[in-house]
Parts: sequence; structure tokens; C-alpha cells
Amino acid sequence: MAVTETEQKTVQKELTLNMGPQHPSTHGVLRLVLDLQGETVVGVDPRPGYLHRGIEKLMEYRTYHQIIPITDRLEYISCMNNNLGYVVAVEKLASISVPERAQFIRTLTAELGRLSAHLVWLGTHALDIGAMTVCLYALRERELLLDLFEMATGARQTVSYARIGGVRNDLPRDFFDKCYEFVDLFPKRLTEYDTLIRENRIWLRRTKGIGVMTAEDAVNYGLTGGTLRGSGVDYDLRKAEPYAAYDKVDFDVPLGKNGDVYDRYIVRLEEMRQSNRIIRQCLDKMQPGPVMTDDPRYAVPEKTQVMQNMESLAHQFVLMSKWAPMPKGEVYSATEAPKGELGFYIVSDGSGKPYRIKIRAPSYVNLSAFPKMVTGHMMADVVACIGTIDIVLGECDR
Repeated sequence: MAVTETEQKTVQKELTLNMGPQHPSTHGVLRLVLDLQGETVVGVDPRPGYLHRGIEKLMEYRTYHQIIPITDRLEYISCMNNNLGYVVAVEKLASISVPERAQFIRTLTAELGRLSAHLVWLGTHALDIGAMTVCLYALRERELLLDLFEMATGARQTVSYARIGGVRNDLPRDFFDKCYEFVDLFPKRLTEYDTLIRENRIWLRRTKGIGVMTAEDAVNYGLTGGTLRGSGVDYDLRKAEPYAAYDKVDFDVPLGKNGDVYDRYIVRLEEMRQSNRIIRQCLDKMQPGPVMTDDPRYAVPEKTQVMQNMESLAHQFVLMSKWAPMPKGEVYSATEAPKGELGFYIVSDGSGKPYRIKIRAPSYVNLSAFPKMVTGHMMADVVACIGTIDIVLGECDR
């Protein structure tokens, strides 16, 4: 039967639809304005900002030391990595040296944080697409990681563990035994996850050829982390610009080929294997020694000294209340967080508080590629593409 001109116009008419900000699959309060022709996405406008907390401005009203707990609230799934990224920037500004043991502890805890973040990504990403069992399994192992964080820091999630010049405290003895147990167990559990979904025909149809980003597009959009490496671009700050103890451990940088949702899944899964490998090396290579810089201007005295020594008490009071004067100037430092390049740009006016802080949040930058990924796909693929970017809105709306 012939289609009339009026019916043709009806078929071609676009529908504008709001997805979020109250939607479980947007991984936070993200609003997506979708332009649809039937079930096909012809345009999308991501609109973050519903969780804006003004974290950068909050930082400018606090001392360099008081900022550390705020970094926990950026990408609140991987607080260890946020702490580390910030203190590395401050240490670069003031040329502060960090003891070797503290560097190994930072590397170890950062990789534990990477595993924790990737497990949340895997579980929620699989759940969005319909694989519920993987989510339950991944959160089971994440609980073991949170137990390790609790042993090391006293907190399970917002840890505030890194310090300018080192770490807050040394690791307890029983931590090492528990951590060795975890690194022995984890590769078997990774195989379990992979067995469940890698060759599952539903998983393959929902991920293969979906959200393709070529290497050129990925670079042009400024993507970093697994979202970039899934397109085959070999860029990892742990290799390109080593910090902490990453130059003392051996690991590989997994890469994808096609730049689709499936490749990004494979890359992040392999990243977890490499993180487990790094953790074992840190445990094996760590030697006894101090965990805080010996520079008296920035080293917070130990509690035992504060309780027994008047000079230590006075020094602690000065550091906690107004910190030490920092060199004037500006600095940018970036680390490889689980989501990608986490950068801190700090402008110092010579006081104990930063004049300006600007955060390069990987979730925010990676989200810019979302319209490119999803345009031309079905509406159901929107959820798969959000999951593959691995965003946290607390970081987008910092």
C-alpha cells in the first residue's frame, strides 16, 4: 500500500525525550535530552549540573592540608586515587620529597582503589545491560577491598589517607597477610566474571559494534583512561609520566582494536589483572622505612610526639590551623585515576591556602564524547554507552 505524504512526514518527525536526571542507568543525576526517530537516536545533549557542589571554590577557602578530605568527595568510588592525585600536585609545587616506603604504599593503595572502582563499573555496567549475577559477584570482591582499606586507614570509602609528603600512617602487619590472600584469590574471581559474559550472545549483541570511537576521534575528544585505550591509543600516565613507585614495578597497558563497548570492557578487565600484578610487586618490594617526609616545614608530627613534646604540639597546631607558606607560582600535575587523567592545576600566592584550584575531571571530559558514541544507535544502546564511559557525576559536577 502506498504511503501518503502526510504519513511520510509523521514517520520522519523527531521526538525529544528526557532521560534522567532521575534515572538509575545514568550513574548519577545526569540529564540526557534525546532526539529520536522511532527508536533511533539522531541527537543527544548531555546536561550535567544537577549535582554541582562547588568543590573547587571550597578548596580555595581551606589550607592545603584541609583540602585532602574534599578530594575524597570528587569521584567517591576511588578516593585513594583522588587523594594521591592532589598531594602529588602539591608536592610538585613545593618540591617535597617522599620516602620510598610511602611511595610503594601509595602505589599499592592506588591500585586497590583502581580495582574497587573497576569492580563497581563492571557490576553496574553489566546490570544496566541485564546481567545481574556479575554485579553480585563484583560487589562481593569489592567488600574484601573495603576490608583492606579499613585495616589500613580506619575508613572503608572516604579514607583521606595520603598526606603531603607521605601517608597518614604505616600499614599494620596483618594487612600484608590479608592483601596476599586477596591477590591470590582475585585472578580466579576475574575469570568467573569473564566466563559469565564474554561469550554470552546477549552481551555480544549489546556491546559489539556499539559506541565505536576511532583512535583519531578518541584523541580529538581528549579521552583518557580505558575509554581511550579501548580505541587502541597507548597512553597511560603511569607509564608516560611515572609517579609514586610506578617506575619500580612492571605491568602492561592493555589496548583495544575496534573502540566499541566490547573492547572497552576487555581493556578494563585486563587492567584489573595488571593492577593485581602491581599490588603483588609492591608487597614483595616494600622495605621498612619512614612513611613521611623529613622536611619539618610540611611533616605533621606523630601523635606520640605531640603528646610528649611542646615543640611538636606547637608545630602541629600551626600546620593544622594555617599550614606552611608555599612557594609562589602555578603547577599542573596529572595522575592515572581509574576513570582517566585526573589533573590538578594549582595557583599559589605564597600563603597556606591555594589562590586557585582547577580540576581536570576525567568523567567530565569523557562524557563529551557521548553524543558521538550514541548517535545512530537504538535507544537501548544509550545505557550501554553510558556504562562504557564509566562516569561518576560527583566528579562531573565538582
